[in-house]
Amino acid sequence: MTFEQTLKRLEEIATALDRDDVPLEQALVLFEEGIARLREASAALGEAEGKVRTLIEQADGVFEAEE
Repeated sequence: MTFEQTLKRLEEIATALDRDDVPLEQALVLFEEGIARLREASAALGEAEGKVRTLIEQADGVFEAEE
């Protein structure tokens, strides 16, 4: 699942959980899935952040790898 698909699914889960007609058992299943999707998204963001932090642009326009 791509990051964008994960975010879309999280939005769907949040919308479903906001409804008053969701049975408790289904709400718990949705909540568990939401936590799993949130962990996936968080890991993807952490990986992307690490890649972005690796390259730092110097004042002269040259990119340098950061340790």
